[in-house]
Amino acid sequence: MFTGEYRHTVDAKGRIAVPSKFRAQLSGGAFVSRWLDLCLAIWPREGWERLAGKVAALPTVENAGARAFSRFVFASAVEIEFDAQGRFVLPAYLRETAGLGGEATVVGSLDHAEIWAPARWDDYRKALEAPDALAQHLAGLGI
Repeated sequence: MFTGEYRHTVDAKGRIAVPSKFRAQLSGGAFVSRWLDLCLAIWPREGWERLAGKVAALPTVENAGARAFSRFVFASAVEIEFDAQGRFVLPAYLRETAGLGGEATVVGSLDHAEIWAPARWDDYRKALEAPDALAQHLAGLGI
């Protein structure tokens, strides 16, 4: 399970460190792709394969939304390799997509982690913490 919020630098080569608490979960391989809400997602291999299986089962021929989601996530995806310091190179096109500069916020999101531009994450988190907004998001979820 991916939990927590961590700030990391993005160096001049585009390398970012994965929080040490996440490394064991990603030791079997990992993928990074564009994700919802203008962030990036880091998926452990098993989670990535589950997501791919779900998307493969969608009716992409009949459903433009299914095709769009598949292209959105998989066209941008890259398999990542970690160096001895737990860093990986985040391609420039993904850094640009997420609006990343010299810093990034890595947050846990249950079955994956997300990489956010710090200011964007701060704004998003503050909006979620507004009681009315949170209640609206939870309505109908059975929580």
